[in-house]
Amino acid sequence: MSKKTFNPADWTETNKTESKATANNKPVQSTNPIPPLGGGSEGSDIETITQRIESSSVDIAPNYADWRDLGFALADELGESGRSYFHRLSRFYQDYNSTEADKQFDACLKAHGNGVSIKTFYHLAKAAGINVGIPKVKESKPTITLEDKAETGETSENETNTQLCSFPSEIFDQLPDLLRRITVKGTSPEDKDILLLGSLVSMSSCLPNIYGVYAEREVFANLFLFVTAQASAGKGRLTLCRKLVEPIHKALREQNRAEFEIYQRELTEYAAAKGDKVNMEKPQEPTLKMLVIPANNSATGLFQILNDNKGKGLIFETEGDTLAQTFKSEHGNYSDGFRKAFHHETITYNRRKDREFVEIDMPRLSALLSGTPKQVSALIPNAENGLFSRFIFYFMNIRYEWKDVFAGESGQTLDHYFDHLGDQFHELYKCLQSQDKPMRFCLTVSQQKQFNSYFEQTQIQYIELCGEDYIGTVRRLGLITFRIAMILTALRIMDNGELKSPLVCSDTDFNIAMEMVKVLVQHAAHVFQQLPTDTATKVQPNQKQQFLNML
Repeated sequence: MSKKTFNPADWTETNKTESKATANNKPVQSTNPIPPLGGGSEGSDIETITQRIESSSVDIAPNYADWRDLGFALADELGESGRSYFHRLSRFYQDYNSTEADKQFDACLKAHGNGVSIKTFYHLAKAAGINVGIPKVKESKPTITLEDKAETGETSENETNTQLCSFPSEIFDQLPDLLRRITVKGTSPEDKDILLLGSLVSMSSCLPNIYGVYAEREVFANLFLFVTAQASAGKGRLTLCRKLVEPIHKALREQNRAEFEIYQRELTEYAAAKGDKVNMEKPQEPTLKMLVIPANNSATGLFQILNDNKGKGLIFETEGDTLAQTFKSEHGNYSDGFRKAFHHETITYNRRKDREFVEIDMPRLSALLSGTPKQVSALIPNAENGLFSRFIFYFMNIRYEWKDVFAGESGQTLDHYFDHLGDQFHELYKCLQSQDKPMRFCLTVSQQKQFNSYFEQTQIQYIELCGEDYIGTVRRLGLITFRIAMILTALRIMDNGELKSPLVCSDTDFNIAMEMVKVLVQHAAHVFQQLPTDTATKVQPNQKQQFLNML
């Protein structure tokens, strides 16, 4: 499959018919007018750079994501007039097809830019070695892009006007049935996105006996998510996602209560035995079983609960400052354990009460948080310690519209609806838990090549846009994408009933995961650029250094 051939998750359908008009890479003749030259207009800048690209015969968009964004950029800036440029710039791709390019550009026009500005075109050209000069972009464009910030170096703590893109609408029809029934309750594209992400993260803590191998290490499905938005933007809908795993949490708590009742009876019998205790063992207090672990906890308290539950758990907090305040307390900073749990690294702690040294091997912790942008910076003041790069970030745009609070009234509330879905997921959980042997998840060879190609180019792109501190985020987004594909594949078991090892990822689920990460990398970059910057202390140079600087 070529890099620009569409797959089920793409935004337009595939057309594999080769066009005779494109033979020998001849320019495409189009009836669409080219914007006039001269006067320093945007059209003249685009024309000048396009001519430079044609002179160099270079493909500035060698992969599908760049090609799609190139179409968005031209459609957003020039409308229908951008079609001819799209053909002229696309024809240097070895498998270029004019019909396919037309369909893609039609989709870009319908998407109304999708948040991609003409600066993406300049960035792609520059990355391909083309001299782009310093083109002046129209000031009337309200969208702030990463390219804007990269060139100006300007950031703002309250960028409420920034409109970030949401997941492609086409992926929702291709989701596993359980996720499709969850996201159908979304009232907007962003609402669907957070319901999808919240569900994936919640369920990532409850997929026993499924693992994968990534970078030659065993990994499990666990994810960290932080949904950030201004107050009243709608992030509270995440609470519905907890209902998906609530039956599992309740089952563990009921089991714990039953074990504790037995313990109390045995303890009473032991206390009443008096002189007969020689032949009796003092009953052991049962471990504290639960799935959802409170974030407001001491470090030792959290690790103890995690240890009691064999290293498995879910931290679910709709107010991110709860965890931020815990990290700031004297005995509550378990940030290091949080970071270790993401990669299933061993967590160690000391129990003073019993003078016991405890090791938690292969911890499998998931976390779902939400809060305002300031709560993000309170929890993660900078990207240096690696906590930032372990999270999926989703920035919600605030919408200034009143929602009809009486719409969709029916006999079943959302709470009951999600309770029912949670019961169904509980059945999958019990089925996976009963398996004798763990099942390994894996990608196909073709998927592995696409995966490596995308992240290699994305790393190069975002080093230029965000600097070297963002490398960790891009690299861990690779692991996150692998885990998302693992969860999607596991949920397909509910659709097809196939319990087998290995669990091979389908192209549909792989493409869904890849389309999601293309959006998530932009959201993470936006949140990253809002983190407080460390102000370095200015050291006054000595006389020799001043002299050298003057030279």
